Amino acid sequence: MIYHITTPAAWNKAQQDGHYLPEGFEQEGFIHCSKKEQIVGVGERYYTGQTGLQILCINPDTITSKLVFENLIGGDDLFPHIYGPLNLDAVESTAEFGQN
Repeated sequence: MIYHITTPAAWNKAQQDGHYLPEGFEQEGFIHCSKKEQIVGVGERYYTGQTGLQILCINPDTITSKLVFENLIGGDDLFPHIYGPLNLDAVESTAEFGQN
């Protein structure tokens, strides 16, 4: 399982569109995801002070776009990146993201 933090509004839009693309996809070219052990660090680094966020729990075996594990900022920790739209059937569940 891999994970992606998003807003309820972005997830609702995805359900209307039939696929998920986060804000910033045009600039980045991929969807940032995390392994389970990376979620807390990503949340602390990029989402401090934000509330009402959701985690998409994604089955990597059912993603139809290209999935690459890589580190683009230098370092040894590899992060999952989805290079294209996320098909909704790959999202097995969602959960509230609590930074406790």
